[in-house]
Amino acid sequence: MFKKILIANRGEIALRIIRTCREMGIKSVAVYSTADAESLHVRFADEAVCIGPPSSSESYLKISNIIAAAEITNADAIHPGYGFLAENARFSKICEEHGIKFIGASPEMINLMGDKASAIETMKKAKVPTIPGSDGIISSLPAAEKIAKKIGYPIMLKATAGGGGKGMRAVWTPDDLENAWDSARQEAKAFFGNDAMYMEKLIEEPRHIEIQIVGDSRGKACHLSERDCSIQRRHQKLTEETPSPFVTKSLREKMGKAAVKASEFINYEGAGTVEFLVDKNKNFYFMEMNTRIQVEHPITEQVISNFDLIREQIKVAAGIPILGIDYFPNMHSIECRINAEDPFHDFRPSPGLITTFHAPGGHGVRLDTHVYAGYNIPPNYDSMIAKLIVTAQTREEAISKMRRALDEFVIEGVKTTIPFHRQLMDHPDYISGDFTTKFMEDFEIQS
Repeated sequence: MFKKILIANRGEIALRIIRTCREMGIKSVAVYSTADAESLHVRFADEAVCIGPPSSSESYLKISNIIAAAEITNADAIHPGYGFLAENARFSKICEEHGIKFIGASPEMINLMGDKASAIETMKKAKVPTIPGSDGIISSLPAAEKIAKKIGYPIMLKATAGGGGKGMRAVWTPDDLENAWDSARQEAKAFFGNDAMYMEKLIEEPRHIEIQIVGDSRGKACHLSERDCSIQRRHQKLTEETPSPFVTKSLREKMGKAAVKASEFINYEGAGTVEFLVDKNKNFYFMEMNTRIQVEHPITEQVISNFDLIREQIKVAAGIPILGIDYFPNMHSIECRINAEDPFHDFRPSPGLITTFHAPGGHGVRLDTHVYAGYNIPPNYDSMIAKLIVTAQTREEAISKMRRALDEFVIEGVKTTIPFHRQLMDHPDYISGDFTTKFMEDFEIQS
């Protein structure tokens, strides 16, 4: 087992990892930018090293600074959390070259699954259902027109290096294809330096359902059931829950088996997520694989008894085999992502000083956060400042508990998405479970 782990991240996920390290008797090293000097992850780690100024490119994304911090503190492993360098194959490789264990996927696995076109081709070989579409990268607009005609409209253009909704365009008719092709490529080039595109059949009334998996160094994998991530805004998740109100027992078993098959086919090591789109007829299709821990991992931990996914990541990285049994939810859990954003003004970021902070509590309530009264939210990073998680015996009880917890949650000094989530919990379509990834297109927050 590792003696000391450096956490190459910030905020709530860094604090989350530090807590598990402490419980396992492993020393932790926090890294931080000058903007994060007062963050709780810096306060509670055993050691802390400043790695640069507020800009991510000069701190949390600066590999040389992070490796130097690991070497001067004698850390024998690095946990990247999510975001930043968590799915950076070069970083994983450099850790390997410096004799530091990267608690995450290998460089080869990150490259294989990080490129969406190659990931889809790999899943086809594994006999995992995939969305009908192009065979890899599309060479030209005429080629795109030919493929679209073959698979039938509507279709979705996607950047092969994409993420976060960038470089994606829905195309409903042949007349719209040329403009969508040009704009998607321009956006992909600007954000990722790569304008390569591929095409998929557009799934109507889609649900975004992901399966949590864990694989070990012996090629064995297991799943921990599904999470429903369909409530999204501009392809960014807002709230998640498990089990999904849409997924049946039979579908859950089929999707779980497919995710395990996908993981074992590529000998995946570590925690990961196999993401599927599910249509209105409950046909499911592989979308992508995230080779890291997910923001929404706590809801899985809450419904799978005595399972700490961060602990499992560390154990697998240390060479300890998994039990190899699949897990299914025995309760219901919902997570609301609390962002420093103004939901009444198009979710505009709202950095600044938190003057008042009162955390909700009580039975079945969990709050993962790194902020407090007197904390200054920097404008340099993602606006998520907390994750509010509730767990209950049934979905109805979980929704009721979330309403109560949101009513108790007080953050003043900045705008937050708490009012949005409170209204969401009263929306009839959310309550009934009748929603798709298009839900937010018609949702209007009431002032």
